[in-house]
Amino acid sequence: MKRLGLTTAALAGLGLVLPGAVTTASAPVAAAAPESSPLVLTGPNKVVAYTYGKGKRAYGDFGINLAAPDAPFELRTHRPDWDSPMTTVWRSPDGDVTLPAGLQDRWDRLDKFVKITVTRKDGTPVLTKRMSMCLNSWNTQRTTPDAPLRSPYPDSCPVNPFTIGSVQGIQRGWMSNYSESLGALKVGKGKYDVTASIAPKWASALHIAPTDATHSYRLVVKRESDMEYRRAQRRSQARQGTEPVARPAAARPTKDAEGAPAGPLPDLRSLPAYGMQLSPNNKYLRFSATVWNAGNSPMLVDGFRRGSQDIMDAYQYFIDGDGNQTGYQRVGTMIWHKAKSHNHWHFEDFARYTLLRADQTAAVRSRKESFCLANTDAVDYTVDGADWKPENTDLHTSCGDRSTVSLREVLAAGSGDTYAQFRAGQAFRIDNLPNGIYYISVEGNPDRNLAESDTSNNVALRKIKLSGTPTKRKLKVFQVGVIDDSGYGYDEEH
Repeated sequence: MKRLGLTTAALAGLGLVLPGAVTTASAPVAAAAPESSPLVLTGPNKVVAYTYGKGKRAYGDFGINLAAPDAPFELRTHRPDWDSPMTTVWRSPDGDVTLPAGLQDRWDRLDKFVKITVTRKDGTPVLTKRMSMCLNSWNTQRTTPDAPLRSPYPDSCPVNPFTIGSVQGIQRGWMSNYSESLGALKVGKGKYDVTASIAPKWASALHIAPTDATHSYRLVVKRESDMEYRRAQRRSQARQGTEPVARPAAARPTKDAEGAPAGPLPDLRSLPAYGMQLSPNNKYLRFSATVWNAGNSPMLVDGFRRGSQDIMDAYQYFIDGDGNQTGYQRVGTMIWHKAKSHNHWHFEDFARYTLLRADQTAAVRSRKESFCLANTDAVDYTVDGADWKPENTDLHTSCGDRSTVSLREVLAAGSGDTYAQFRAGQAFRIDNLPNGIYYISVEGNPDRNLAESDTSNNVALRKIKLSGTPTKRKLKVFQVGVIDDSGYGYDEEH
């Protein structure tokens, strides 16, 4: 395997991240200036992959790894508003370096970061594939015994079109595997030579030496039975849904309020609606909506069941900068929401959807008023106190089941909760509305029951136009600034 640049100078004086430490957006362990490239493309000299049945595609771990040998490697991408392009800063040990304009124009990946070339043993070309990758990966590992014990970086990259800021990184002395980003290779059974190389524009911008930007190895593709493939799938599925779930307070509070907020607070904000679609019968306008937490404290709500009733009393808990509970207050109720696309516990009055006329008076109000709070989207991980590895990111684990007695729903700092257009209640009935200009209003904390630092930024509007005939309605969605979200569930006009 290629060296990982394990210099004693770079390792001297570094502390270790303690097990169980709270993950925040603070910079990883400081390190001396690197004596080699900030990133190294590395992997084994030989990789074995498999085809199944009569397939001509190879699957497996293709040994495409990136390592940060001497210092944490971190990219921070941000946009100040919807009218501005994103800017990416490499937080190098020598200081912040702004990447060239246009090099990074996506939140979910570094575009065409690595090129994969596959040839036969005699040099005959087989395929060339350009690979985009998110530096954040769940498939990470330490490469040296004195590397920090934990990595602070997220396990994935954001995909919401209205993302505001993201963080990508690899901890010092750690390596991330990107075989999933590569997908399958269109090769059959046989032996091949593979060369992976970081694109020159990226290598130049990040000061990666040519020897560290290239990795070559032998790929052996074998044929495996379909039975083994299915077993591998079952093993993979068995590992899913095992994330930790935030636990509620040990017992129901004895009174409705105790301890006023005295420190950092969450700050609920809404993103513009997106993913608009007309239902097949033209009666409903469907949409996706996100409410996120821009504050430097989590929005933490515990629910405690009233005996055997399908209702819980909900309490918001206040957390100080050290992660300690300082107080709580009663903020409403949670209900068991039995709709097919939900079937879990919802906190009531978290958000409100309203279709406004051109003069911004209410035309239709959505029936949906209850939500399960879960960290579905990384909206801005550059905010102060952002939690890069939040719990409760899976609706199947964070929202409880029918027998749940108490639960905790959390919206972490920097994260948002998105309800997609296919969910029950994410729609307005429009068949009785005249053609014209309308606005979709998404409002967080509409009744102001939840304590937050600022309630003046809770509403986001999205301009649309209805036209056509009752049986052939047309929808036009107006773009917000420079954000092109036309691929997120709707056509510009249909």
